[in-house]
Amino acid sequence: MTAPAGIRPDELAAHVGTQVALSDWITVDQTRIDAFAHATGDHQFIHVDQEKAAQGPFGGTIAHGFLTLSLLAGEFMTHGGAPHIDGGRMTVNYGLNRVRFITPVRAGSRLRNRAVLQSAEPGQGFVQITVANTIEIEGADKPACTAESVFRVYL
Repeated sequence: MTAPAGIRPDELAAHVGTQVALSDWITVDQTRIDAFAHATGDHQFIHVDQEKAAQGPFGGTIAHGFLTLSLLAGEFMTHGGAPHIDGGRMTVNYGLNRVRFITPVRAGSRLRNRAVLQSAEPGQGFVQITVANTIEIEGADKPACTAESVFRVYL
């Protein structure tokens, strides 16, 4: 069962255990990988040296695990991969639980996020939600990453 596009805060409990978002597919190309390497200083050859990486265990360059994870805070938030809470003024990342990088993301892969609501707890002027994310790789049997995101949605 998939939750509706917008969920009222008082309806959240009824959607625990349901898929609350499915993002669009996005491409993780070498340009994005190189930009992430530049931003973080992580220039390990498996990410940025296409010739050397082609000889390695992945047969080419792969995205940084943290690049894949960072999509939860950017691309997937704005392209349908996070639940929309009606009446929410702003949503902030509160933390992450149980992060795992399961399958390497080869340059040129397309990813999307599938989000399932795990919990919703009311607070003073906000609702705190925990969402189980599965970042899927198009055509792959196993996901790239799984992570629980904890958000505070201020009302």
